[in-house]
Amino acid sequence: MLDCERNYFKTLYEAIRVINSSLEPMDLLSKIAEQTAKALEVKACSLRLLDRSGANLLPGASYGLSKGYLRKGKVEVAKSKLDKHALAGETVHVKDAATDERFQYQEAAKAEGIKSVLVVPLKLEDKKTIGVMRVYSDTEREFCQSEVEFLIIMANLSAIAIENARLHQALKSDYELLTAFQYQTFED
Repeated sequence: MLDCERNYFKTLYEAIRVINSSLEPMDLLSKIAEQTAKALEVKACSLRLLDRSGANLLPGASYGLSKGYLRKGKVEVAKSKLDKHALAGETVHVKDAATDERFQYQEAAKAEGIKSVLVVPLKLEDKKTIGVMRVYSDTEREFCQSEVEFLIIMANLSAIAIENARLHQALKSDYELLTAFQYQTFED
């Protein structure tokens, strides 16, 4: 077994352990982003989630990106061709973000020192896509098939973690409403 494969298995184990230990989505996703970036030996990793309209990708979590880059502006699906393709279920590789027309914020990428980018969809079991996961390299590089497959697995685990956290939050809200209703009923 190669060192990188051993590192991928270790990262997958850690991601699953984190998913099973917390339902706080921001904590989960931040740890997954960090572990993914370290396992793939890239500059950064981010997760962006579709808003309710499906027109924008909102920041979910990131590791390795500056606050200035994260505040560069909203990612509009209509203007970001690479995200449009990823949301359609494709894996997208950008060799040079500063010159690739599919990348919405080319100048910001150049200022941040981002060169190559790999983007995969965040898919739920029912095949619904809820966002994208990106990794950013500070050098121009290709991603081998095992790296692409590893990123897809991490994206799928992230989508499961997000869905579990949403279901937990919905159950918690329902329980609080039910409890408040019963408490009010007994007082009347």
